[in-house]
Amino acid sequence: MDFTWSPAQGKTYDRIVDGARDLPPDGPGPFGTERWRRCGDLGVLGLSVPEEYGGQGLGVLDTARAAEAFGLGHSDMGLVFAAMAHLYACVMPIAEHGDDGMRSRMLPRLTAGEWIGANAITEAEAGSDVTALRTRAVREGDEYVLDGVKTFVSNGPAADVFLVYAVSDPTLGHLGVSAFAVERDRPGAVPGPPFDKLGLHSCPAGELRLDGCRVPVRNLVGAEGQGAAVFQSSMRWERTCLFAAYLGMMDRLVERCVGHAGDRRQFGRPIGANQAVSHRIADMKLRLEAARMLLYRACWALDRGEPATLEVSMAKVAISEAAVQAGLDGLQIFAGAGYQEETGIAAALRDALPSTIFSGTSEIHRELIAKELGL
Repeated sequence: MDFTWSPAQGKTYDRIVDGARDLPPDGPGPFGTERWRRCGDLGVLGLSVPEEYGGQGLGVLDTARAAEAFGLGHSDMGLVFAAMAHLYACVMPIAEHGDDGMRSRMLPRLTAGEWIGANAITEAEAGSDVTALRTRAVREGDEYVLDGVKTFVSNGPAADVFLVYAVSDPTLGHLGVSAFAVERDRPGAVPGPPFDKLGLHSCPAGELRLDGCRVPVRNLVGAEGQGAAVFQSSMRWERTCLFAAYLGMMDRLVERCVGHAGDRRQFGRPIGANQAVSHRIADMKLRLEAARMLLYRACWALDRGEPATLEVSMAKVAISEAAVQAGLDGLQIFAGAGYQEETGIAAALRDALPSTIFSGTSEIHRELIAKELGL
C-alpha cells in the first residue's frame, strides 16, 4: 500500500493550487465570464474528460486530487462548486454516454470555458425521490418535446447547456427516464432568475421551465430509457470528486486556524496555548484526514471498476459533515473576527452547510450505507 503521489501528480496538484490562487477574487454576485474562462485555462472544467475533446483525461483518483487542489487554492467555494457541478453533473454524462457527434460538438466548448453546463433533474416534488419526476419527453418524429419545471438548477441562470432528465415512458418506472442535452437557445427552454441563497453565492441556481421545448433525437444522452443509469454514473463522479474540493477548503481552514491560534493573544499568551483551542484544531485535522482517506479509498475502488456504493456514501457523509463542523470550529476559534465577512470564515461555514443536502442528503446516504451492510 503506497500513500505517496508521483512527481507528475504532485506537479498537477501544485499547478492547480497556484493557478487557483491567481484567479480574480470573488465579487458580490455570480461568477463572471472572465473567471469562468480562467477556470477553463486552468483545466479544471475538463479534468476527467478525454484529451481528444480538450480535457485532461484523468482517472477518478487523480481528478479528486486536482479538485482538492482547486478547493485549497481558491477561497470562493461558490465558483469551485459551480465548476465541479458543471464537470461532473453535465460534462461527464456527455463524455461517457453521448455519441461521437455530441461529444465533438459540445465537449471542447464546455472544457475550454466557452460554455457553462448545468444539471436539471430536481423538481419541486422530486428531490431525493428522483423516481417521482413529472417532466415529460414525448417523441414526435426526429424530435422530443419536453414539458416540465426543474428547480435548484446549479449554474442554471447562466448555463449554455442543460442535462435534462425527463420521463419518456411513464409505464416503466426508473427505466422510463431519459437524459437530454438541451441548449439554452432551444425555443421553449426558459431559465429563471437566480435564487437568493444562504451560501455558494458565486454559483447561480434557479428554475428551468420547459414549455413544449423541441429537442432533436441526436441530443439524447445514451439510449432512451437510460436516464437513471446516466444519472447514477454522474453521481459517482459528483459524490467523490466534487466533495474532494471540500477537503481543500477544510485544509485551508485548518491552516488558517493554526495561524490565528498562534498569532492571537489573550491573557498574555497565544490562544493556541489553551487546550480548548488546540484540541479543537486537532479534532479538525482528525476529521479532515479521516474523510480524505475514505474518499481516496472510494476513488481507488472506482478506478478499479468497482461500484463502491458503500465507500462513496461513507466518504460523502464524512466529508460533508466534517466540512460543516470545520466551519463551526473556525467561527469559534476566530470568535468575533470570524463573524465579520472580511475574514471569510462565515462564508466558509455558509458554503459548507448545503453539502449535507446536495448529491444525496446525509440521511439518504446513511440508508445506502445500511443497505450495503445488509440491513
